[in-house]
Amino acid sequence: MIEDTFCEAFEGLVVQIQVTAKDRQFLERAVNSFTALPSTVFGDAEGGLVKWLNESETMDGRVGAIVQLWVTGTNEKAQSKLYIQFGRRLRQGILVVPTTAVFNAYPKNINIKFDVMDNVGHCGDGYEEIIQKYEREMISVPIMFGYDFLIERNITFAKGVMGGNLWLFTDSIDSGIIIGREAVRIIEQINNVCTTFDVCSAGSKPETNFPEIGPTTNHPFCPTLKDRLSPEIYKVPKGVKSIPEIIFNALDSNIIKKTMEKVIKGIIDMDGLIKISAGNYGGKLGKYKIYLKDLDLPEHYF
Repeated sequence: MIEDTFCEAFEGLVVQIQVTAKDRQFLERAVNSFTALPSTVFGDAEGGLVKWLNESETMDGRVGAIVQLWVTGTNEKAQSKLYIQFGRRLRQGILVVPTTAVFNAYPKNINIKFDVMDNVGHCGDGYEEIIQKYEREMISVPIMFGYDFLIERNITFAKGVMGGNLWLFTDSIDSGIIIGREAVRIIEQINNVCTTFDVCSAGSKPETNFPEIGPTTNHPFCPTLKDRLSPEIYKVPKGVKSIPEIIFNALDSNIIKKTMEKVIKGIIDMDGLIKISAGNYGGKLGKYKIYLKDLDLPEHYF
């Protein structure tokens, strides 16, 4: 049922924030705008939802969500990229959605922070001000809707682990949808980890005939290519009709491992699941190699 292989993951930089709004409709719009279009393969950023929050769990007593934004790499260039991309997604994805506010939500007290005055606060065109509210230093930005957009001035950024993944080999497209969505639901119950593609339909590979468009389809694992590929190339097991990929980033490698364990235990007995595997590049690219056999799983799963 579980293949003896490993998940290959990478190091990156992350910010984790809490977004709140007056109601769920505005909140969902802000979250979707901030996290949309994973584009690290183009040198930009990727975001994802960690979890939804009710009114008792947020800084200002409104509905909310925890979200993350990531870039690959950890050097000064990566820090600059994250600062720029974070500002863009905040300005155009959250600030413009009525009633929203943003708070730092990194769970550890790390004294490495972005001052977001220059890339977000100055949206007030000089009329923004620093205030103390919710026991935090906030930037208050006046906007036309009739209230001030609030964002915590200092947002933590830190190293994390990107590209944790599981491949779910299923007996039909419907099974792929149901099992994939259950995997995502399980991940949303785990702190400090996000899915960047939800249920991903298109696993990729580094080798490509068209480098100008970035990574292309992992053709040996495309069920619809069964009659077009030779048996030496085609790698889809018998009976498999759909292979959703679940990709997740987390604040550290232990959370990646915990996520893999919980997802596998949560879906292992679902109807339509034929095999569980993971994506890797032969160990050539990622710093982290997480072997499925090293996870805290019962021996009979393998």
